[in-house]
Amino acid sequence: MTPNEERSAAVGPGEFKVDTSFSLLTAEDLYLFNEGSHFRLYDKLGSHILTRGDETGVYFAVWAPNAQRVTVMGDFNGWNKETHDLGPLSNSGIWQGFIPGLPQGTVYKYHIRSAHNGFSQDKADPFAFHTELSPQTASVVWDLDYDWGAESWRENRKAHNALDAPISIYEMHPGSWMRVPEEDNRLLTWRELAPRLTAYMHQMGFTHVEFLPVMEHPFYGSWGYQCLGYFAPTSRFGTPQEFMYLVDHLHRHGIGVILDWVPSHFPSDPHGLGLFDGTHLFEHEDPRKGFHPDWNSYIFNYGRHEVRSFLISSALFWLDKYHVDGFRVDAVASMLYLDYSRKAGEWIPNEHGGRENLEAIAFLQRFNETVHQAYPAALTIAEESTAWPQVSRPVYLGGLGFDMKWDMGWMHDTLKYMSQDPIYRSYHHNLLTFRLIYAFQENYVLPLSHDEVVHGKRSLLSKMPGDEWQKMANLRLLLGYMYAQPGKKLLFMGAEIGQWQEWSHDRSLDWHLLGQSYHHGLQRWLEDLNQFYRREPAMHIQDFSTQGFAWIDCNDAFQSTVSLLRRGLAAHLPVVAVCNFVPVPRHNYRVGVPREGFWQERLNSDAREYGGSNQGSQGRLEASPVPCHGYEWSLNLVLPPLAIVFFTPENQA
Repeated sequence: MTPNEERSAAVGPGEFKVDTSFSLLTAEDLYLFNEGSHFRLYDKLGSHILTRGDETGVYFAVWAPNAQRVTVMGDFNGWNKETHDLGPLSNSGIWQGFIPGLPQGTVYKYHIRSAHNGFSQDKADPFAFHTELSPQTASVVWDLDYDWGAESWRENRKAHNALDAPISIYEMHPGSWMRVPEEDNRLLTWRELAPRLTAYMHQMGFTHVEFLPVMEHPFYGSWGYQCLGYFAPTSRFGTPQEFMYLVDHLHRHGIGVILDWVPSHFPSDPHGLGLFDGTHLFEHEDPRKGFHPDWNSYIFNYGRHEVRSFLISSALFWLDKYHVDGFRVDAVASMLYLDYSRKAGEWIPNEHGGRENLEAIAFLQRFNETVHQAYPAALTIAEESTAWPQVSRPVYLGGLGFDMKWDMGWMHDTLKYMSQDPIYRSYHHNLLTFRLIYAFQENYVLPLSHDEVVHGKRSLLSKMPGDEWQKMANLRLLLGYMYAQPGKKLLFMGAEIGQWQEWSHDRSLDWHLLGQSYHHGLQRWLEDLNQFYRREPAMHIQDFSTQGFAWIDCNDAFQSTVSLLRRGLAAHLPVVAVCNFVPVPRHNYRVGVPREGFWQERLNSDAREYGGSNQGSQGRLEASPVPCHGYEWSLNLVLPPLAIVFFTPENQA
């Protein structure tokens, strides 16, 4: 007997009757849904516990316009496909029914029979709030009541998420950040994760955490990027309320929450969205538009009004019901281009003969407009890997409407440079400096993301050249250079402790490494970087303005050094950062500065407490009236090997 059969063995199929006369959906709901502008569908479709008169039960509603018959089956009726028919709601394509007596926790699926081709299939609810624990695939009736706290966070969310605020994001996969080794490598629950992660975020100084997709996904090894439960956090870590507790706990302690969201594609598992009613309902029928060759998955039909309502409802759902602060939208480039990863003849041009996906463009613009209208303080961040213009510019100016965009070019160029043996770096100097040609065309996040530490790419530490000391010094330098650059910051978990192994979703981070001085020093370096970044307005307040950055000297390829200036507003102290990308100290290295007086060495990645050789300028220097780099004043520095140093002037007020 299966687990479902065991649960339902004592329940007769005739004990619950379906009332198809009742509906949560009004004529206005149907109109907005069919025109693609109903963005709160989660209040109407799916399963909802409600009371009618003296009867409490569950209302079911599912969109299956090409079905001939839809029944709901579950542990309440012994998984009988024949006994509990839903009724069609006029000609809307929605099937509905109220079943009194069903409680929270009822496990169910829809059995859908097509009107056209003899197709029949058991389907999970696209709008389910909760699901069975994988590998089981049924939906679970659940309410989303929760007593939210964190009022202070919500009141100040706009300031926390503002473009001139310090935003330092810790990207993490909840199933492999930390596990319970003494319990057979058990996953932490959402509730167990909450205090551990919050304390760690405070220790490290990150402002936001970004979770790899938490939406329910059948294949754990997809890391959540093959998602089917667009309205349900994965049950692998607990209930919806336990995930709410995690978000609330982070907010109560001043940490923002960003979700990775995947509107670009979905998997073809038979219980999912594909061929939902025997036809290509959510996806395009033609595989040249509807199937993704890279990920073996379906592509949403963005031109279908009801699909647009479904996806944007998903986004608003997480903002509404889970109080998250925004989204990193995955694989935007794959949505924008009809020929993405396709050869000639494998794609269909748009109506103008071009390669741009006009329907996806319109969808992304509508998504961003809707999110920002409903939740003005929410962040939307695009993972867009091409030079598509105006990704982070408003829709009314012709942009896509995102707040920010990942700078994939910086990530790839900088990692390519840092992987070079220092003896050859002078020949690749342009990889360090090229991004400033385009750095202010978009509002950029500088990512060192999960994609760069898997599939044989090695961990960040393992990419670095040299012996152990040099690898550690190089990684400290890389992280320091990222923080010195204009743009918000994102780091995938594990880099801050110096993982030697590349990331695996099946094991915890190697926390034991912190017992070794080099790894502990690296972690402390990132703690201090985050605090400095947050504390000094010049490091973040003009991240997206040309007024916030200037090269002091970007042309010293021979010595593999760069120096730069970060500026805030008039009242803020400037920050000078100088990098030495070779393992040779540079004595009497002169750098121009914009002010006279004393300058304080604020951070030095070569300091002893970080695992360095403790070389540098010993804390405090007076600017000399020696013109250099276009400035009247300059500092005569000792540049440590493979290191970055930050200076600010002593306040002369």
